[in-house]
Amino acid sequence: MPLTEAGIYAAALRLVDADGVEALTMRKLAAELDANPMSLYHHVPNKEAVLRGVTRMVGSQFRTVTLENAPWQERMRLLATDFRTLAHRHPELLAYSFSHQPDFIQPDDPFWTALTAIVAAAGVPHPEVSETAALIVAVVIGVLAAELNGSLQQWASLEPPGAAADADEATDADADADADRSGPDRDHMFRLVIDTLITGLEGRLAAGRR
Repeated sequence: MPLTEAGIYAAALRLVDADGVEALTMRKLAAELDANPMSLYHHVPNKEAVLRGVTRMVGSQFRTVTLENAPWQERMRLLATDFRTLAHRHPELLAYSFSHQPDFIQPDDPFWTALTAIVAAAGVPHPEVSETAALIVAVVIGVLAAELNGSLQQWASLEPPGAAADADEATDADADADADRSGPDRDHMFRLVIDTLITGLEGRLAAGRR
Protein backbone atom coordinates (compact mmCIF):
# COMPACT_ATOMS: atom_id res chain seq x y z
CA MET A 1 0.00 0.00 0.00
CA PRO A 2 1.46 3.43 -0.94
CA LEU A 3 2.67 5.64 1.90
CA THR A 4 0.55 8.67 2.74
CA GLU A 5 0.86 11.37 5.38
CA ALA A 6 -2.38 10.20 6.97
CA GLY A 7 -1.11 6.63 7.14
CA ILE A 8 2.19 7.75 8.62
CA TYR A 9 0.46 9.81 11.29
CA ALA A 10 -1.92 6.97 12.18
CA ALA A 11 0.99 4.54 12.57
CA ALA A 12 2.96 7.06 14.62
CA LEU A 13 -0.02 7.54 16.93
CA ARG A 14 -0.22 3.80 17.54
CA LEU A 15 3.46 3.72 18.50
CA VAL A 16 3.21 6.78 20.74
CA ASP A 17 0.13 5.43 22.51
CA ALA A 18 1.92 2.13 23.12
CA ASP A 19 5.44 3.25 24.07
CA GLY A 20 5.52 7.04 24.44
CA VAL A 21 6.97 9.89 22.41
CA GLU A 22 10.59 9.21 23.34
CA ALA A 23 10.39 5.69 21.95
CA LEU A 24 9.22 6.88 18.53
CA THR A 25 11.91 6.87 15.85
CA MET A 26 11.73 7.12 12.10
CA ARG A 27 13.16 3.60 11.86
CA LYS A 28 10.47 2.15 14.16
CA LEU A 29 7.83 4.06 12.27
CA ALA A 30 9.07 2.60 8.99
CA ALA A 31 9.00 -0.89 10.47
CA GLU A 32 5.41 -0.34 11.65
CA LEU A 33 4.51 0.63 8.09
CA ASP A 34 6.62 -2.14 6.54
CA ALA A 35 8.44 0.52 4.52
CA ASN A 36 11.97 1.63 3.80
CA PRO A 37 12.98 4.27 6.40
CA MET A 38 14.24 6.60 3.68
CA SER A 39 10.87 6.53 1.94
CA LEU A 40 9.29 8.32 4.92
CA TYR A 41 11.33 11.43 4.18
CA HIS A 42 9.45 11.91 0.92
CA HIS A 43 6.40 12.73 3.08
CA VAL A 44 7.72 14.10 6.40
CA PRO A 45 11.11 15.74 7.05
CA ASN A 46 11.71 14.48 10.61
CA LYS A 47 10.21 13.12 13.82
CA GLU A 48 9.13 16.56 15.02
CA ALA A 49 7.10 17.06 11.86
CA VAL A 50 5.51 13.66 12.38
CA LEU A 51 4.49 14.58 15.92
CA ARG A 52 3.04 17.87 14.76
CA GLY A 53 1.06 16.06 12.10
CA VAL A 54 -0.18 13.48 14.59
CA THR A 55 -1.26 16.21 17.02
CA ARG A 56 -3.13 18.07 14.28
CA MET A 57 -4.81 14.83 13.23
CA VAL A 58 -5.96 14.09 16.78
CA GLY A 59 -7.09 17.68 17.30
CA SER A 60 -9.13 17.66 14.10
CA GLN A 61 -10.96 14.55 15.30
CA PHE A 62 -12.09 16.21 18.53
CA ARG A 63 -15.83 16.00 18.95
CA THR A 64 -18.17 17.27 21.62
CA VAL A 65 -21.91 16.94 22.05
CA THR A 66 -23.64 20.07 20.77
CA LEU A 67 -25.96 21.74 23.26
CA GLU A 68 -26.89 24.86 21.35
CA ASN A 69 -29.88 25.65 23.56
CA ALA A 70 -28.16 24.90 26.87
CA PRO A 71 -26.70 27.62 29.11
CA TRP A 72 -23.15 28.54 28.18
CA GLN A 73 -21.97 27.22 31.55
CA GLU A 74 -23.15 23.70 30.75
CA ARG A 75 -21.68 23.89 27.27
CA MET A 76 -18.31 24.87 28.71
CA ARG A 77 -18.37 22.04 31.26
CA LEU A 78 -19.14 19.53 28.54
CA LEU A 79 -16.49 20.91 26.19
CA ALA A 80 -13.81 20.81 28.89
CA THR A 81 -14.81 17.30 29.94
CA ASP A 82 -14.65 16.02 26.36
CA PHE A 83 -11.24 17.66 25.89
CA ARG A 84 -10.04 15.91 29.05
CA THR A 85 -11.38 12.61 27.70
CA LEU A 86 -9.34 13.13 24.53
CA ALA A 87 -6.22 13.87 26.61
CA HIS A 88 -6.66 10.62 28.53
CA ARG A 89 -7.28 8.70 25.31
CA HIS A 90 -3.83 9.73 24.06
CA PRO A 91 -1.98 10.74 27.24
CA GLU A 92 1.57 10.39 25.92
CA LEU A 93 0.91 12.49 22.84
CA LEU A 94 -1.12 15.19 24.58
CA ALA A 95 1.34 15.51 27.47
CA TYR A 96 4.09 16.07 24.90
CA SER A 97 1.98 18.53 22.92
CA PHE A 98 1.07 20.56 26.00
CA SER A 99 4.78 21.02 26.80
CA HIS A 100 6.43 21.21 23.37
CA GLN A 101 3.88 22.44 20.85
CA PRO A 102 2.44 25.83 21.82
CA ASP A 103 0.80 26.07 18.39
CA PHE A 104 -1.00 22.72 18.59
CA ILE A 105 -4.35 24.55 18.84
CA GLN A 106 -5.14 26.31 15.59
CA PRO A 107 -7.98 28.73 14.68
CA ASP A 108 -9.89 26.07 12.75
CA ASP A 109 -9.60 23.34 15.40
CA PRO A 110 -13.02 22.07 16.55
CA PHE A 111 -12.11 22.66 20.19
CA TRP A 112 -11.10 26.29 19.65
CA THR A 113 -14.10 26.94 17.42
CA ALA A 114 -16.48 25.57 20.05
CA LEU A 115 -14.77 27.36 22.94
CA THR A 116 -14.81 30.80 21.32
CA ALA A 117 -18.49 30.32 20.43
CA ILE A 118 -19.25 29.52 24.08
CA VAL A 119 -17.27 32.51 25.34
CA ALA A 120 -19.14 34.77 22.93
CA ALA A 121 -22.47 33.27 24.02
CA ALA A 122 -21.56 34.07 27.62
CA GLY A 123 -21.58 37.74 26.71
CA VAL A 124 -17.87 38.49 26.47
CA PRO A 125 -17.35 41.49 24.16
CA HIS A 126 -16.13 40.43 20.73
CA PRO A 127 -12.68 42.09 21.02
CA GLU A 128 -12.03 40.08 24.21
CA VAL A 129 -13.29 36.66 23.07
CA SER A 130 -9.93 35.30 21.89
CA GLU A 131 -8.09 36.61 24.92
CA THR A 132 -10.62 35.11 27.32
CA ALA A 133 -10.66 31.79 25.48
CA ALA A 134 -6.85 31.70 25.51
CA LEU A 135 -6.79 32.13 29.28
CA ILE A 136 -9.32 29.33 29.70
CA VAL A 137 -7.22 27.06 27.47
CA ALA A 138 -4.08 27.90 29.46
CA VAL A 139 -5.73 26.93 32.74
CA VAL A 140 -7.31 23.73 31.41
CA ILE A 141 -4.11 22.59 29.70
CA GLY A 142 -2.05 23.37 32.77
CA VAL A 143 -4.34 21.24 34.93
CA LEU A 144 -4.41 18.40 32.40
CA ALA A 145 -0.62 18.44 32.01
CA ALA A 146 -0.22 18.17 35.78
CA GLU A 147 -2.82 15.42 35.87
CA LEU A 148 -1.17 13.41 33.10
CA ASN A 149 2.33 13.59 34.59
CA GLY A 150 1.14 12.82 38.11
CA SER A 151 2.00 16.19 39.63
CA LEU A 152 -1.60 17.11 40.41
CA GLN A 153 -2.22 14.00 42.47
CA GLN A 154 1.10 14.41 44.27
CA TRP A 155 0.39 18.04 45.16
CA ALA A 156 -3.15 17.23 46.29
CA SER A 157 -1.75 14.53 48.59
CA LEU A 158 0.54 16.95 50.42
CA GLU A 159 -0.48 17.40 54.02
CA PRO A 160 -1.23 20.94 55.19
CA PRO A 161 0.76 22.38 58.13
CA GLY A 162 -0.26 20.75 61.38
CA ALA A 163 -1.68 17.68 59.72
CA ALA A 164 1.08 15.44 61.06
CA ALA A 165 0.16 16.26 64.64
CA ASP A 166 -3.50 15.64 63.91
CA ALA A 167 -2.64 12.33 62.26
CA ASP A 168 -0.99 11.10 65.46
CA GLU A 169 -4.37 11.36 67.15
CA ALA A 170 -6.22 9.43 64.46
CA THR A 171 -7.83 6.14 65.41
CA ASP A 172 -6.90 2.80 63.89
CA ALA A 173 -10.20 2.85 62.01
CA ASP A 174 -9.29 6.18 60.46
CA ALA A 175 -5.91 4.82 59.44
CA ASP A 176 -7.53 1.81 57.77
CA ALA A 177 -9.93 4.10 55.92
CA ASP A 178 -7.02 6.24 54.75
CA ALA A 179 -5.24 3.15 53.47
CA ASP A 180 -8.28 2.20 51.42
CA ARG A 181 -8.41 5.55 49.65
CA SER A 182 -6.81 5.61 46.21
CA GLY A 183 -5.86 9.27 46.47
CA PRO A 184 -7.43 12.56 45.42
CA ASP A 185 -10.50 12.34 43.21
CA ARG A 186 -9.20 13.73 39.92
CA ASP A 187 -12.66 13.92 38.38
CA HIS A 188 -13.83 16.08 41.28
CA MET A 189 -10.72 18.25 41.05
CA PHE A 190 -11.23 18.86 37.35
CA ARG A 191 -14.88 19.79 37.88
CA LEU A 192 -13.74 22.19 40.59
CA VAL A 193 -11.35 23.87 38.18
CA ILE A 194 -14.01 24.33 35.50
CA ASP A 195 -16.58 25.56 38.02
CA THR A 196 -14.03 28.07 39.31
CA LEU A 197 -13.38 29.33 35.78
CA ILE A 198 -17.11 29.66 35.14
CA THR A 199 -17.72 31.46 38.43
CA GLY A 200 -14.88 33.86 37.70
CA LEU A 201 -16.20 34.64 34.23
CA GLU A 202 -19.72 35.11 35.58
CA GLY A 203 -18.41 37.56 38.18
CA ARG A 204 -16.40 39.51 35.62
CA LEU A 205 -19.36 39.79 33.28
CA ALA A 206 -21.68 40.84 36.10
CA ALA A 207 -19.21 43.54 37.19
CA GLY A 208 -19.00 44.81 33.64
CA ARG A 209 -22.76 45.32 33.49
CA ARG A 210 -22.86 47.58 36.52
